[in-house]
Amino acid sequence: MKHIVKIMAILLAVTAVWISLLQNAVIPRSHTWLLPLYFIVSLGCYGLLMVGVGLMQFPTCPHEAVLLQQDVIEAKEFLKHKGVDVGSD
Repeated sequence: MKHIVKIMAILLAVTAVWISLLQNAVIPRSHTWLLPLYFIVSLGCYGLLMVGVGLMQFPTCPHEAVLLQQDVIEAKEFLKHKGVDVGSD
């Protein structure tokens, strides 16, 4: 719930700045109408950057990989006892 409040506050602040720029004509009107589009594109670039950083720093879990391999071996043995062909090892 806290994140939605933060997002709504940021959205409200950006909207207030945008409306004030439209009314005060600080920036030419033709440029001001494009500001929401620029904001959306910037938000998309930020999201892609965060995904990329998260992928680069993805933690490896060697202990979990060993446990997963043991689970796979156990499942194959169980299925072999039930008569299911699980392929070659």
